[in-house]
Amino acid sequence: MIRSRKDFLEYREADRVALRREYSSQMMFDEVWKFQRLLRRVEYHLNCHKHTGLLGKLRYKFWSIRFHRQSIRCGFDIPPNVFGPGLSIAHRGTIVVHPDARVGSNCRIHVDVVIGTRPGPNDLVPRLGDNVYIGPGAKLFGDITIGDNTAIGANSVVNSSFPEGFCTIAGAPARKVSDTPSTEFIIATRSAKKTLG
Repeated sequence: MIRSRKDFLEYREADRVALRREYSSQMMFDEVWKFQRLLRRVEYHLNCHKHTGLLGKLRYKFWSIRFHRQSIRCGFDIPPNVFGPGLSIAHRGTIVVHPDARVGSNCRIHVDVVIGTRPGPNDLVPRLGDNVYIGPGAKLFGDITIGDNTAIGANSVVNSSFPEGFCTIAGAPARKVSDTPSTEFIIATRSAKKTLG
């Protein structure tokens, strides 16, 4: 979670590396990169400035409005403070994430992904570790834990935990299909490279 300006800059740089974006004038027109920058800016102002008086509230509101517009433009419903550093959204398209879900660092996520609750009276949501790859169309529901270095196959329905990590899961319902970790699917940022074997 972003707690300072230093954290904000580190998260933003980790996202840039994970997205494989170089500094250039082309970045101005990259809608996904713009969304991720605004996501981190909103997290920074929400966690560090929202409760620091009128000016802090106004700054937070300004960035929240821009973030909301960019979310609609890209088709993302990704709330602040869910993803760790190194988020890599593959491209524009529908992605829905519950606000209480927690995802570790270096997550690569594709379109048509849903991370949400299971139907019922309690909002129990998934918790994902570091270096997780989520393939297109994957659905993750309920009180589940996905371990570090897990790859989730396309169109998988994950409704049970795989806390051991270092594997590939796929299917509906998802099951372990191989011991291949997610390392070939994601670009890990410097802070987590040592966990990638």
